[in-house]
Amino acid sequence: MNKPIYIKEPTSLQCGQAVLAMLTGKTVDEIIALLNNERETTLKEMFYTLEYYKIDYIKERKEVNNKEGLPKIAILSLETPRCWHWSLYFDGVFYDPEHGIMNDFPECNRKYYWEIKENIC
Repeated sequence: MNKPIYIKEPTSLQCGQAVLAMLTGKTVDEIIALLNNERETTLKEMFYTLEYYKIDYIKERKEVNNKEGLPKIAILSLETPRCWHWSLYFDGVFYDPEHGIMNDFPECNRKYYWEIKENIC
């Protein structure tokens, strides 16, 4: 996979759609249309989209404490002070739909990830 192009979430409820758009190379509107959902994205919808676009991933949720524990590519579920939040990690960089491109996690308590296999286009 090439380095993702950063996409800011269009609304505060569309972090999942923005992560999926960055990962698939689609637009947020295309992801919204696929899911028929412009609000919070569920884990089931995240998996559905990965499978729809034939992106290999490991379905096991893993907890992580620091970025050194992450694989090269991962979808992150983060408990931020405001809400649960989706983010994308790629090769040492966080592509966070709310907070921008970052070198470390945004402020959060619990952190989980699902590994994306590197054989995606």
